[in-house]
Amino acid sequence: MNWYAVKAIYRTEMARMMRTVVQSIVAPVLSTSLYFVIFGAAIGSRITEIDGVSYGAFIVPGLIMLSIMTESISNSSFAIYFPKFSGTIFELLSAPVSWVEVVLGYVGAAATKSVIIGGIILATASFFVEINVAHPLIMVLFLVLISVSFSLFGFILGIWADGWEKLTIVPILVIMPLTFLGGTFYSISMLPEFWQKLSLFNPIVYLISGFRWAFYENADVAIGLSLGMVIGFLAICLGVVRWIFKTGYRLRA
Repeated sequence: MNWYAVKAIYRTEMARMMRTVVQSIVAPVLSTSLYFVIFGAAIGSRITEIDGVSYGAFIVPGLIMLSIMTESISNSSFAIYFPKFSGTIFELLSAPVSWVEVVLGYVGAAATKSVIIGGIILATASFFVEINVAHPLIMVLFLVLISVSFSLFGFILGIWADGWEKLTIVPILVIMPLTFLGGTFYSISMLPEFWQKLSLFNPIVYLISGFRWAFYENADVAIGLSLGMVIGFLAICLGVVRWIFKTGYRLRA
């Protein structure tokens, strides 16, 4: 394993975050805080509790998931798309580094940024509502696995995209609607039976449910199933990335 190459890519990407603190950290934290204040105040005044948890505290895990999923995709997709756009990707492909080392550098940096943002949002939310994390290790496990999984997904998206506009299509038109419909602001048990069953086809439900269980031990689906969905998605993304580097899909053209 060429750890020097991994470290070089990782440090470069983390340095870019430090140069764009407002865009990389302040903006997502501020937007999530606004979601929290607006939805917590507007809906929280009408829904006091869900499953014994105050509404303001109930939406915190979902808002963290919304932020880290979108930021993971955004950070990793831009990180690999920009070398393609500028033509420097060929220097990377000709360097004596394997695809594993490239992915570790880019995806590791994107996931690190997402974990940092998730931690900041959690700390910020604690000033507004009382948050109790029943299973901190499970919470951290979900946070890391989901950050890595969606960073890998964003990496795939960045390779697939052949224009800047395509980098935003999936996060805006697919991930964000699925997240809003995946129980971010409500429990799917509050829905009519038909919509409850339909919601189970939304993969984001399992991610938010598992993450929320780590806080309050309340979940719409079994915690084991949620964890299995995250690991399965991670495995699929790894397989796709391996195939991309093996075939050179949109890398060598």
